Amino acid sequence: MAYATIDDPSAYFKVQLYTGDGGTTQAITFNDTDTNMQPDWVWIKMRSEAQAHILVDSVRGANKYLGANHAGAEADDINSVTAFGSDGFTVGNDDSVNKNTGTYVSWSWKAGTTSGLSGGNITPSSYSFNVSAGFGIYKYTGNGSSDQTIPHGLGKKPQMVFFKRLDSGTNWVTQSNTSGNRVQMVLNDTSAYNTDSRLGASDSWDTTNFNVGTYGDMNSSGDPHVAYVFCNIKGYSKVGEYLGNNNANGPFVHTGFRPAWLMIKRTGSADGWLMGDNKRIGYNGGNYWVEANVNDNEDGGTADRIDILSNGFKINNAWSKINAADTYLYMAFADAPLVNSNGIPVNAR
Repeated sequence: MAYATIDDPSAYFKVQLYTGDGGTTQAITFNDTDTNMQPDWVWIKMRSEAQAHILVDSVRGANKYLGANHAGAEADDINSVTAFGSDGFTVGNDDSVNKNTGTYVSWSWKAGTTSGLSGGNITPSSYSFNVSAGFGIYKYTGNGSSDQTIPHGLGKKPQMVFFKRLDSGTNWVTQSNTSGNRVQMVLNDTSAYNTDSRLGASDSWDTTNFNVGTYGDMNSSGDPHVAYVFCNIKGYSKVGEYLGNNNANGPFVHTGFRPAWLMIKRTGSADGWLMGDNKRIGYNGGNYWVEANVNDNEDGGTADRIDILSNGFKINNAWSKINAADTYLYMAFADAPLVNSNGIPVNAR
């Protein structure tokens, strides 16, 4: 029985820290010693000052960014991310990505398959997906009809989808298979789960398609949209929920791998989208957070931390953003699987 399908998560996901130089361009090369990776989705956040989250992808093209922390339309900026490289990306001189002496964190995902997708009620006009990593980027034109299927080509049932209309200042729609049917949260604000009949039927996501409803933020007729789709991959990625206990001795959450990146969102009450990783201090008592829904600089405090373990993460406080008596949605990506395909275990940090 295989323990993991991906022995080297760095072939599909990277965390990269860098310092801005204020130049016209700066090439950011992934500085780990693992497998080279040409990214298809890059998410950048300035740590040292308040700046917008910058999201770019290879499907929409470099220089076209979205902000996770606001509802703004897609914007063109030749000074943002200017190119995707064979093992990194290049940034321009916009302060949000390359201010002199500013500190930054980036998270990058690999897709790569750009042909062969067909079918569904709405066929994406352009896309890039990766079956091994369970991740895809899909640009499509909405038709305004209910329960419209969109093919994803991943061969597994999606667990999380982020939707964004590109030509208008509309909210990010986030749907998860853990949450119940036609339920969403909004990435660019703190709102709790809410049900809306106009959303797509996440219960109908399958190994071939995801879907959208009549809601204009995900399926406005004649307008462009993008969807980022994630499946669970054993030993590499996990979308799930956990129940907080409002206690300093918080829950342990099993992922089946040592996390490199973690997003947590309280679902029953309003609270932020926390994002942590294994590079910014990175583990066991020192995990720094940024919030996807705001442009604030990095939280460099010493409290409200988690432990990153070989098979998941452990919460050690009763901070409401991660451990009230409530349910929390999380998404995690691996630094290393608990046990690789050769039966070799990984250690905790």
